[in-house]
Amino acid sequence: MIKGIAASNGIAIAKAYKLVMPDLTVTKETVDDVEKEIKSYEDAMDCTSKQLEAIKEAASKNLSAEEAAVFDAHALVLSDPELKTQVEDKIKNEKCNAAAALEEVANTFVAMFESMGDEYFRERAADIKDVSRRLLANLLGKSLPNPALIDEEVVIIADDLTPSDTAQLNKNLVRGFATNIGGRTSHSAIMARSLEIPAVVACKTITDEVKDGDIIALDGIEGVVMINPDEETIKEYTQKRDEYIAYREELKKLVNEKTVSTDGHHVELVANIGSPKDLEGVKENGGEGVGLFRTEFLYMESAELPSEDKQFEVYKEILEGMAGKPVVVRTLDIGGDKEIEAIDLPKEMNPFLGVRAIRLCFQREDIFRTQLRALLRASVYGDLRIMFPMIAALGEFRKAKCILMEEKEKLIAEGVEVSDTLQVGIMIEIPAAAVLADQFAKEVDFFSIGTNDLIQYTFAADRMSSGVSYLYQPFNPSILRLVKHVIDSAHKEGKWAGMCGEMAGEPMAAPLLLGLGLDEFSMSATSILAQRKLIRELSQKEMADLANQAINCTTMEEVVELVEKVIKK
Repeated sequence: MIKGIAASNGIAIAKAYKLVMPDLTVTKETVDDVEKEIKSYEDAMDCTSKQLEAIKEAASKNLSAEEAAVFDAHALVLSDPELKTQVEDKIKNEKCNAAAALEEVANTFVAMFESMGDEYFRERAADIKDVSRRLLANLLGKSLPNPALIDEEVVIIADDLTPSDTAQLNKNLVRGFATNIGGRTSHSAIMARSLEIPAVVACKTITDEVKDGDIIALDGIEGVVMINPDEETIKEYTQKRDEYIAYREELKKLVNEKTVSTDGHHVELVANIGSPKDLEGVKENGGEGVGLFRTEFLYMESAELPSEDKQFEVYKEILEGMAGKPVVVRTLDIGGDKEIEAIDLPKEMNPFLGVRAIRLCFQREDIFRTQLRALLRASVYGDLRIMFPMIAALGEFRKAKCILMEEKEKLIAEGVEVSDTLQVGIMIEIPAAAVLADQFAKEVDFFSIGTNDLIQYTFAADRMSSGVSYLYQPFNPSILRLVKHVIDSAHKEGKWAGMCGEMAGEPMAAPLLLGLGLDEFSMSATSILAQRKLIRELSQKEMADLANQAINCTTMEEVVELVEKVIKK
């Protein structure tokens, strides 16, 4: 048995398919014709660019636009002038072969990014590895393995799965995958969850211990992989798989049900989405609306800023697609760990605390006003709610809303119809806003709590940094007190409060959030039915008592112990 990290739920039993890389060993050689070598490198770049485009196209059939956008990041790595210049300079100055020049330069880039403490930059190292490996294979005239050609049921075994590999997986044949390295936040793990393929990562030695054709029993719930299990173990895993499938089927019966506690308290379970393609998943999983539409994908998919008309069509499509159900659209949230080609962001020592989200929109009002006009024009096609991210001070909300109202008046003067029922709210992700929620609640229409940032800003700890990951504590009493204050402040003013961070979809969080009075839970569409089932088995009154006990605990561990007693009843 090999223990790893459970990265994507489910049970898989199938033959092992080892995703083995070709030998890309490079020997450094002296070349006479430098220009010919540079031409070879440029040809390999062109070939790689076409391959990336083809992979992205294939990926877009299985993944959301936001998830497939990783290949835009790969295209940016490939076209990075710094990479190209350094490779060509090395060829010229050292008169060496292109493959050797590329390998040396790429290794330098990878080492630089891997040495950084921030998980985001370490993931960029993985992108550079992926792209440079493909580029090197093309230079050497070798083919990389193509998971898209798999024609039987398998469990993929690999050192790691690149985003390119994962995007090509056929979920009807690839029953699961296990890798030596990786984590729950890696691209491949996120994509596996989106494709609903069971996955176990960080198995360390699995490629050494597994041979092609071995029978693999993989548990993506517990994070366990069995190699060539005996008949009794296969029987046990088959039963677990059947039970999991039956559980998923049972959940489907709740698609059209309301999320109501045992004592009649109703909450809304809605979805986080990144593009119109995600709407199908929202409906299939019984989403009661969209609690967070991340508009960044509109800006990431092209080297040019999206026009007002293009944005209008997308917003209209989503509002019409949800057929009158509420749709919360977050205005542009670029900066921090998200960059786009069309906007030249300043280089900052700590971009998470710098010019991002609403701060960037204030610096680039032209971009902000274009988005707001598109949203206002689309507002008549459904129940639109506009949400401003990264609001720290009341003055920022007032300024953002003022710009919105100015654009509304302009449109009305132009004879364009705009909804009279438009709601305007903010994401609560900065502690300053959470603490002052009682004042914000007098002016906003709603709050949506972004726990991912709220937690890391409250603890002054990057949640993606392994060195301080122990401080990512969603159940710490300090966080629960902030959440309670935000919810209570909203209710005091007759407003509603939602949550669109990862915490909203966590089973452990459901009893607490129900007890704290949260009105709307927004999560990945695939988490909705499980969360609905759990909430329908709880009493809101009893959970309110639980929440009061939790906020008076001293540690996260005490809170978790309290909640586990409820969930295991």
